[in-house]
Amino acid sequence: MQVILLEKLVNLGQLGDVVKVRDGYARNFLIPQGKARRATDAAIKEFETRRAELEKAQADRLTAAQALGEKLNGATIRITEKAGVDGRLFGSVTNFDIAENLKKQGYAVEKGMVRMPAGPLKTIGDATVDVALHSDVVVQITVSVAGETA
Repeated sequence: MQVILLEKLVNLGQLGDVVKVRDGYARNFLIPQGKARRATDAAIKEFETRRAELEKAQADRLTAAQALGEKLNGATIRITEKAGVDGRLFGSVTNFDIAENLKKQGYAVEKGMVRMPAGPLKTIGDATVDVALHSDVVVQITVSVAGETA
């Protein structure tokens, strides 16, 4: 299916690009999320008339993400979980736990923004985690997991 991108998407394209994607990806994710529109002649003409306002909105989101990234870069959050005597957690610290902790501190971060390439944290100690606030703004934070004996 041909779609027009309404914002910059990693590994897909820039604002205004007409790209071919799988039908399910377009129907189930891109179009409902407002990230793309079906590429018909009428939609392309409408996009060209709205291009300036979409570019301004994208620039505003980038500026807001950069401002949040300045505050968040290098931050350390502390999470306490139940752990055994050997330092392994009974559960794990996931991107959801990190996002909730950041929300409590006043940062607007969703769980999908927290990237943990090594998977959930399963031991006590410090770990570095990436937070992608925008496709162009990725900051690193330190997660300090403390053990609480059962």
